[in-house]
Amino acid sequence: MNFSLIICTFKRAIPLLTLLESIELQTVYPNQILIIDGSSDDETSLALVKNNYKNLEYHKVDSTNRGLTNQRNFGINKVSETATIVCFLDDDTVLETDYFEQILETYTIFPDALGVGGYINNEIQWETVKNDFKPSSNEFYFDGYKRKDGSRFILRKKLGLDSTVSPGFLPEFSHGRSISFLPPSGKIYNVEQLMGGVSSFPKKVFDNFKFSTFFEGYGLYEDADFTLRLSKAGKLYVNTNAKLAHYHNESGRPNKYNYGKMVVRNGWYVWRVKYPKPSLNAIVKWHLITLLLAFIRLFNSLTDKNKKEAFTEFLGRIVGWFSIIFRKPQIK
Repeated sequence: MNFSLIICTFKRAIPLLTLLESIELQTVYPNQILIIDGSSDDETSLALVKNNYKNLEYHKVDSTNRGLTNQRNFGINKVSETATIVCFLDDDTVLETDYFEQILETYTIFPDALGVGGYINNEIQWETVKNDFKPSSNEFYFDGYKRKDGSRFILRKKLGLDSTVSPGFLPEFSHGRSISFLPPSGKIYNVEQLMGGVSSFPKKVFDNFKFSTFFEGYGLYEDADFTLRLSKAGKLYVNTNAKLAHYHNESGRPNKYNYGKMVVRNGWYVWRVKYPKPSLNAIVKWHLITLLLAFIRLFNSLTDKNKKEAFTEFLGRIVGWFSIIFRKPQIK
């Protein structure tokens, strides 16, 4: 398949070069690599000039096209007419050598797929278990594998607020489990959400779907919004054999106060795009979980080493929650 790769970047020259080096080692190489740079400096362009990567096209955008969703839509408009698949990667990822081969193979297996995601394999420690395994309250079990559960999910279980659907699906009260809760089984899973930084889509998808401009700047949850809308039109999949590492580079990220506000406001927006008219029970659960997660961050401000970051994120979440009460986001 002829495929294009879009990498949106912002002030991450060194991580970007590391990613491009892993792309050079791929068993299947992109026919087009589009670097969409929103940086206000020239470090990224200067770094790329010193290297000669095959099929690479560099585009630096101005302030009107800066921000993750704007840069993605800009890149889509630059995709080659001959491309059939468009891949997206975060600029702080590193691929295993057969990543693209596995992604493209998924479209051969499932020709109806409207999206295929890769699998981040450097963040979670999983263990295989027997079929009759019964997880404890601090464990999560799925499809023959277990992992330690985070404190927020342990508490949600105790309060009867845990997710009621499989990873990669959004329950009616939102606050589901992401695709990071899918195990490294080697299987291909049907989902309704993909992580934007490890995703791919048939080019024809973009005739009718675009990334929403509601998500400005950092664009938190813009991928959830896009793929939840897309999943109403067809099937999405995650191939756990399409492996890569994600290193979460801190440069270019918002401060924790703004991040906290985005978590709540953007989360509410995504929820209401999927469920415009949720039940009263779902509404109550959404608010309870949102406040619970905020106060967990307040508790973290007393116990974590990064106390200030935890407290400012708590403030951002609380301000974001009050803003939902008095000034709801407008659904686009």
